[in-house]
Parts: sequence; structure tokens; C-alpha cells
Amino acid sequence: MNYLHIWADLKDSHKDLEFCDAVDRYLGNLKAKGLIEYFTLTRRKFGFGPSELGEFHIVVAARDLAQLDAAFGEVATRAGEIERLHIPVYAACSRTQAALYRDFPGDERTKK
Repeated sequence: MNYLHIWADLKDSHKDLEFCDAVDRYLGNLKAKGLIEYFTLTRRKFGFGPSELGEFHIVVAARDLAQLDAAFGEVATRAGEIERLHIPVYAACSRTQAALYRDFPGDERTKK
């Protein structure tokens, strides 16, 4: 499994529930199309954690890089329904960071 981690701060923290709804609609659309396996959205609690990572944490899980690439291909069109769903997500963010992780050891690693 591959995991795209996204950390974000919002421009307006009073619009936190609107952001959550927008993320759910956007990533839910990718999940419904089979372009991702699942996603989670969490929020830092009591301000505990490195401020550099952002207050919100999204994890997008994909079976493999081919599935993740297909999801990126859909999003990269910047057109139609997917762009309509994407706009309220990225427009709400003041700062984002991302990282890609994988299960380890994964199936690609030969175990001795």
C-alpha cells in the first residue's frame, strides 16, 4: 500500500467544517471511481505536534503507484467535476506539505 500524507493549515480556521466536507466530497469522488482505496482526515489535538506539519492531516491510500498515478491523472486535468470538487479544498488552505510513504517491507522486497 502507498500512502500520500498531506498536512495543511487553513486560511480561516472558523471554516474547519466546510473544509472537512470539501475534502470528503473531493476524495470520496476519487474513491468512488476506484482511483484510491481510502482516505482519512485528522486534526492536531490541543496543538500537540510540530507546527511545521500543519493542523490538518490527510492520508490517501492507494494499492500501488499505478493506482495513485491514475488518481493524479484525473486530478491533473484541472477540468470538469473533479476540478469543481478540488477548488474548495485547495482554496481553503494557506499552507500544505506532502510526503509519500509505503508499507515496509512491502511485497516488492524479497524476504530472506
